[in-house]
Parts: sequence; structure tokens; C-alpha cells
Amino acid sequence: MATLFVRSAVRSAVQTPRLAFPKATSPFMPVFKSWAQRPISKRFLATSPIPSEQPRLRLGSEAPNFQAKTTHGDIDFHKWLGGSWAILFSHPADFTPVCTTELGAFARLAPEFERRGVKMIGLSANDLSSHERWIADINEVSSTNLQFPIIADADRRVAFLYDMVDAQDLSNIDEKGIAFTIRSVFIIDPQKKIRLTMMYPASTGRNTAEVLRVIDSLQAVDKKGIATPIDWHPEDDVIVPPSVSTEDAKKKFGNVRELKPYLRYTRI
Repeated sequence: MATLFVRSAVRSAVQTPRLAFPKATSPFMPVFKSWAQRPISKRFLATSPIPSEQPRLRLGSEAPNFQAKTTHGDIDFHKWLGGSWAILFSHPADFTPVCTTELGAFARLAPEFERRGVKMIGLSANDLSSHERWIADINEVSSTNLQFPIIADADRRVAFLYDMVDAQDLSNIDEKGIAFTIRSVFIIDPQKKIRLTMMYPASTGRNTAEVLRVIDSLQAVDKKGIATPIDWHPEDDVIVPPSVSTEDAKKKFGNVRELKPYLRYTRI
């Protein structure tokens, strides 16, 4: 009996202390207690009707479909995609400095994306009237003419569908307590599969040249059955995949330069 008493006392002594709340002295105390007991990454989602758990999107997943209002009218995303390559990229909010420079840069590169058969669509966490005024600023600042659509996602429905919300940046919320989006990039292929994702914090602007470079790589990989090395650009040597023998690679590509049995270069 004494032994059981000692074990019980030890367990009680090492238990993690629980949060203690004062007795409810106002009708708001039960609400506060419930909020405080939520995981910290979910506390600021309470005012949103959107589920706090976001989907897990992986490379190779089908890009989720959605309907949304854009600066080009209402769209069904899959119908808008058709059989094209596409880039979907998000922005925390309209009239923000980093976003303004990014959209201007993407607008200036639009002919290069079009030449590769790539559609572009942006997303920002504001309504359409705000988007239209912001586009005027972008065109003025960047001396461009932004033509691709921008999704109005004030309620973050698309942002949550595509896991575009930063769980750690709890200061990145609007006046309603809903998290703004981070800087996400999704490259989607003609089969509507997600082929690449990039995620930047709200404070860091993206590199449009890198997005274009990845498009070139993915299209070359699909067309030629190769892989691309670090910092690859069109006209550079490419890598023969391990699944292709050197003999078969020579038949397919001609000259093959072998540095190691597993590292072989060729040209396309």
C-alpha cells in the first residue's frame, strides 16, 4: 500500500501543469478559454468559415478545381486551364509593395510565357474593385499592360484549397482575423497535374526568370525524356536518366559524355 501511495505521489509531481483560468466573471470568458486552448496555428482561423485543416497537395496531385470571380469574369478553373500549361501564383494583398513589383515583372514577361503555351493567373486576398485599382498602379509603376486574370479571394477559399497560408506568421492577418496568403507558385501541366510548387514568405519577392527556367525544363523533360542539371538553361547539356542505358542513349541522342556510370550528359 505504501509503495502504491509513493508511485501515485511521484506521478502527480511530474505531471505537466495545466492552464488555469479564472472563474468566468463575464459572458466572454468561456469563449476566450475555448480560443486559448486551440493550437496556436489555428487560433486566428476562428472567424473564417473555411476549415482550419488545409489539403495536402503534392507534386503529381491534380490541381483542385474551383469557381471564382476574376478580373476577366467568373471562371471554372479546370475549364479555364483547358489543355494548357499554367502558372497560378498568390499574393498577400492588393496595394502591397512587393506584390506590385512581382505582378509588373510577370506582366512584362507575358510574351515569353505565351510563346511556351503557358497561361498565367494571379490571386490576391481582396475583392474585384480593389484589384482593378491596383492593376492601374502596377501598369503605371512597371510601364506595362497587365493582361492576365487576377482571382478575387477575399474569403481565402482558394488560398486554403491550395494550402497558401503560412501557419507561423500570425501577424499576417487582416482586420477580420483571417490569414493572408503567402507567395505561392504552382506550375500545372496540360493534364492538370501539379508539377512544381514554390513557397516564399510574404516579405520575399519571387524570381520570374526562375519560373520561366523551370517551365523550359519541365517541357524539355516531357518532350525528350531527359533530366536537367543544376542551373540548366535551354541549349545547355542535359542529363541522361539512369533508366536509359548508355547504348540506348547513344541511339537516341547521338553523342553521350560519361563522367560516371550514373552521370552522363548529352545534347538535345
